[in-house]
Amino acid sequence: MNDYDPQAILLAAFERLRKDFGLGVGELLAAYRAVAGGFGVEGPEALREVARLLWCHSLDLADDFDEVFNTVLAQTARPAPATEPVKLAPTVDKPPPPPSEPPVQATPNLPPVAPSRTVVEPAPLPVKTPMRPVRDIQGPELRAYWPLSRRAMIYAWRYLRRTVKEGPRDVLNVTATVEQTARIGFFLCPVYDRRLKNKNHLVLLIDQGGSMVPFHRFTRDLMETACDGQKSQIQQVDLAYFQNVPPDHVFRDPHLMQPFPLGNLLALIDTDTSVLVVSDAGAARGHRRNERIRATAEFLSLVKRRTTQVAWLNPMPQSRWAGTSAQFIARLAPMFQMDREGFGNAMNALRGQSRGRQR
Repeated sequence: MNDYDPQAILLAAFERLRKDFGLGVGELLAAYRAVAGGFGVEGPEALREVARLLWCHSLDLADDFDEVFNTVLAQTARPAPATEPVKLAPTVDKPPPPPSEPPVQATPNLPPVAPSRTVVEPAPLPVKTPMRPVRDIQGPELRAYWPLSRRAMIYAWRYLRRTVKEGPRDVLNVTATVEQTARIGFFLCPVYDRRLKNKNHLVLLIDQGGSMVPFHRFTRDLMETACDGQKSQIQQVDLAYFQNVPPDHVFRDPHLMQPFPLGNLLALIDTDTSVLVVSDAGAARGHRRNERIRATAEFLSLVKRRTTQVAWLNPMPQSRWAGTSAQFIARLAPMFQMDREGFGNAMNALRGQSRGRQR
């Protein structure tokens, strides 16, 4: 047990999982704080459960986590040194003060001390193995707070492609060349076309603070996956933050410390721009405020003057919209709940294929 170092095991597992699981330094420090608080110090299996709860956001990642964690345990496991019982033996034999006893009996007592190896207790390793069903019980709770994975976000962002022909005519159009030759009766010259380029432009408006605090981790993943052009294949992303309603300005940073005039943001929007708003629209707290509905209607009218490709992503389920401001805002813009199906429908609305509200 002296060789059991939970922080070293967590660090090794973190280095292997951080890219695939999207982990940051905050998750590693959270695991360290849990160990410092007494969680996972009983053995590797207890540490496995703590790390799984902190780093696995869905059940489909648990199997990959267990495989990596087992590999880390196999690499960090060390056989117990044979000198440990010898270190324990002097501590047991030195306390008896009477030297009058024959020392000859003290030396034979050293081999019987060998059973003290059982005191080292290598048994805590299999103690937590029957706790497997606990992961299945806690799975639905994790899914309830994490309805959409980063992989699903990246997959859906790719549907936002908008290809246009741009640049010089340097691509041979075989079909047009054959049609021209058949129409004229002889080959005159080849027909060339412009290259297809991806010209999609996304304006992402994220509600920050207040009732959106429980969804900050999700909105951060939404922002990161959209801004990663190699994965999402979005050419240009303009990001802005607001709180409840964007009045006359928005913010460039999630801490709402760098104001940005709303007029400058609207100037970036044209007919080919897709605008996605992420907000609970008052459904999280169950409020219905006419001021918020009126201000949101004015903001959406300004956006719709420039583009019709607008969608609203609500982290609260649709069953919670009734009687709140979200019920009325959903009539002003296509609103979808934050799950795989809702996110896919939002992408269709941003492409101009579906402008109806989610039903």
